[in-house]
Amino acid sequence: MLNKWILSIIVTLFLSTGLAFAGDKVNINTASLEQLQTINGVGVSTAEAIITYREESGLFKNVDDLLNVKGIGEKKLEKFSEQISVAVPE
Repeated sequence: MLNKWILSIIVTLFLSTGLAFAGDKVNINTASLEQLQTINGVGVSTAEAIITYREESGLFKNVDDLLNVKGIGEKKLEKFSEQISVAVPE
């Protein structure tokens, strides 16, 4: 009985955490260096490259524009594409 109770608590925590993060995509057009680093697979150098590209080339129009950023290839983009958005600020 205790095992079922513990398992139900673990499942509840897992699901609530997953849902909380599901809606929190990082907007690559407005994100700071620190915010970009919260994306799984993006470290300091990749975050810096995203910001540099954004400053020099303008806002990203779609997720695939990240392929133009030095150090981001198809595999890396695939790894974190579900964690980002490309909303244009108003």
